[in-house]
Amino acid sequence: MFSLHPFLAAVLLIAALPAVVIAQGPPLRRDIGKYYAQNCEACHGRNLQGGLAPSLLDDQWTHGSSDDDLAKIIRDGVPDAMEGYKDELSEAEIRAMVIFIRERRAGFSSSENRPTRTLPGDPVQTEEHAYRVEIVADRLSTPWGMTFLPDGRMLFTEKSGELRVVENGQLAPAPIRGTPAVRDSGQGGLMEVAVHPRYAENGWVYLAFSDPATRDGQGVSLTKIVRGKLRDGAWVEQETIWQAPLEFYRPGGGVHFGCRIVFDRDGYLFFSHGERGRQDDAQNRKLPNGKIHRIHDDGRIPADNPFANEPGAFASIWTYGNRNPQGLALDPRTGLLWESEHGPRGGDELNLIRRGANYGWPVVTFGMNYNGTPITPLTGREGIEPPVSHWTPSIAVCGIDFYTGDAFPKWKNNLLVTALAQQELRRVVIEDNKVTRQEVLVKDLGRVRDVQTGPDGAIYVALNQPDRIVRLVPVK
Repeated sequence: MFSLHPFLAAVLLIAALPAVVIAQGPPLRRDIGKYYAQNCEACHGRNLQGGLAPSLLDDQWTHGSSDDDLAKIIRDGVPDAMEGYKDELSEAEIRAMVIFIRERRAGFSSSENRPTRTLPGDPVQTEEHAYRVEIVADRLSTPWGMTFLPDGRMLFTEKSGELRVVENGQLAPAPIRGTPAVRDSGQGGLMEVAVHPRYAENGWVYLAFSDPATRDGQGVSLTKIVRGKLRDGAWVEQETIWQAPLEFYRPGGGVHFGCRIVFDRDGYLFFSHGERGRQDDAQNRKLPNGKIHRIHDDGRIPADNPFANEPGAFASIWTYGNRNPQGLALDPRTGLLWESEHGPRGGDELNLIRRGANYGWPVVTFGMNYNGTPITPLTGREGIEPPVSHWTPSIAVCGIDFYTGDAFPKWKNNLLVTALAQQELRRVVIEDNKVTRQEVLVKDLGRVRDVQTGPDGAIYVALNQPDRIVRLVPVK
C-alpha cells in the first residue's frame, strides 16, 4: 500500500460515492455529510482526523490550499496518482464537498484553539489595543438594533416589540409607549432603529419591523418601515415610510426579513430586505424581497433609482440578488455603502453596494443548503457582482459598523463585524475597498447581533443568549 499526502486525500473522500448522473431528470440532491459518513468515514475518520488514510485537519496542503485547488483535484485528479471524478460528481456536489471539508477543518481549529471566555471586567489584549467589557443593560428580550441620539441617549430595539432607552448609563425602567405592533415570530419582530441625520431639527426616528397582517384569512407579514417622534416617553406622529402592497404578503417563511437602515451623505435612506426564505424572489425585480432599497427620507422614490422606469419593477430597488442582508454601514472615508449578507451553509458575504448591481443569490453562492445538499456549482458569473470577501464556513454574519471613535485610535475606520453562530466581534481592515486583515476582538460572550460606535468612543455590542448590551472601553 502507498500513502497519499494529505491534500490528495481530499479526493478519496469522494472516490466511493455513487455516480450522480442518472438517465432522466435532474441530478440527485445528495447530502454530502451523509455520503461522507457512508463512504469515507472508515478511512478518513468521523471528523476527517485520518485513519487508514491521512488526516485532512492538518495544514500540509502541498498541492494548493484554495477552494479552486481542491475542486480541481477532485474534478480532474492528479497524473499518475489518481483519477478525477468529473464524470461521477456534479459541479455543485464538488463545491458542496469543498464546503464540507472547510467546515470540518474550521471546527477542528476552533475547538483546539478556542480562547478562554472573556468575563465582563477582565482586561483583554488585542493586537493593537487592550479593552475591558462593561455591561450596559442586562436581562433584555433579544436586543436587535441600536442607535444614539445627539444628546447621548441610546435607543435600542427588542425583537419582541419594545423600543428602549439608556440614559446616563442607566436603562429606563419602561419601554417607549405606543410603538407599532409587530409579528414576533421566527426571525421577525421589531428590528432596526435609526435616527434622521437632522434629528436635532426634525426629531424623526425610524423603525423597521415585521408588519402583522391578514390575507385570505391567514396571518402574513413583511418588513415595514415607519418614522415617528419621541415625546414624554411615548411614540407619536407615526408615518409610514415604506410598505409593500398586501398582495406581496405571503403566509409562512418566518425568516430573512433583513433589515438595516442607513442614511448616506446626500440624505437618501437605504434599507435592506431579506428574500423571506423564497430564494428565487431575490432575482425578481417585480418583488421587494432580497433587495437593497433606496428612498427619500419621507418615503418618496428618487427619480434616478436604477429601476424606477422599468415596467412592473419595485421602483425603490437599488440592488437585487441579496439573500438576507443583516448589516449596512457607510464608510466614513469614501461615503460608499457596505453590506454584510448572511449566507446559507457557507457563503456569508461582505459586499460593496453598487447602483443597480446583481449580487447573485441564488444563481451564484459560496455556500450550500443547510441540509448538506448543493445549491449551485457557481461561485461567480459575468454580470454578477462578486463579494469583496466571504466567510466559508459561515460565521453567521450580522450587523456591521465602521469605527469612528477616538477611544481606540488604531482601529479608526476599521469595519466592526458581528457573528451570531461563531459568537464573535471581528475587526476588518479595508484598504482601497479590499479586505487586508481580520482580527477576532470578542469571542464567546454570546451571539453577537449588532455593533455601534458610541459618542463616548466606546464600542457597544448587542448580545443574544445572554440578552444584554455591553460596551468595550479602553484599558488605560
